[in-house]
Amino acid sequence: MITKQDLDQFTGTENYYKHFTGLKYTDGIKYLADKTNCYWFIDIIASYQVMLTVDADFSFQIWKLKITGKSESKQISALVTMREDTDTPIIISQPVLFTDFPLDEIEVYCINGVILLKSEY
Repeated sequence: MITKQDLDQFTGTENYYKHFTGLKYTDGIKYLADKTNCYWFIDIIASYQVMLTVDADFSFQIWKLKITGKSESKQISALVTMREDTDTPIIISQPVLFTDFPLDEIEVYCINGVILLKSEY
């Protein structure tokens, strides 16, 4: 089981990993994706980058994955959102109908085409 404390150990990165879309991500994001099998979260973030760079300059993005419901069969739904900054309106909102993501929520940054944990900022 992964905890937020596990993720807080990442305070910078030694490596950058390249998503097939060209987006990059850090050691902390790779650790998160490996431990929770949530490469789909990276895919969601990557899938919106063209729209975000064509329509406006969103060089700083806050992405949040929040668990929204659990059923008796332990299927979990979630919501992925993106804001330009803290306390600004949500720009992107995408429901996830099923996930086994173990944390109640996580926020990550995407800055100038690099996804990173908040502790890596």
